[in-house]
Amino acid sequence: MQSDATEPTGALTIRTLAMPADTNPAGDIFGGWVMSQMDIAGAIAAVERSGGRVVTVAVEAMTFIAPVKVGDILCVYTTVERVGTTSVTISMEAWARRNRIADRVKVTDGRFVYVALGEDGTKRRINP
Repeated sequence: MQSDATEPTGALTIRTLAMPADTNPAGDIFGGWVMSQMDIAGAIAAVERSGGRVVTVAVEAMTFIAPVKVGDILCVYTTVERVGTTSVTISMEAWARRNRIADRVKVTDGRFVYVALGEDGTKRRINP
């Protein structure tokens, strides 16, 4: 993960509009909202790779690089970084499209770990 990238890395997994209700007292989008969007995107990628239900077990890294502003379109890109016996590590980059145009800025990156669960809620093996 790097903060000086000029193009996103990974697959565009979600895109959402930052709204005024999601701001912190400084008027920027609350970091927890950005983190939750990344967790959703990571779970989508982990479900696709593992072939079923997953839960978040760890956030191994998270770096806030630049603020997200009201009206920005937050785009989260995901890459499957590692697949273990029962877990999937997803690296993510969040980019903001300013003023709803093509001008993008990298705002956050992170690495989340998900564990695959079976129907009974216990860990299950992931096919290689």
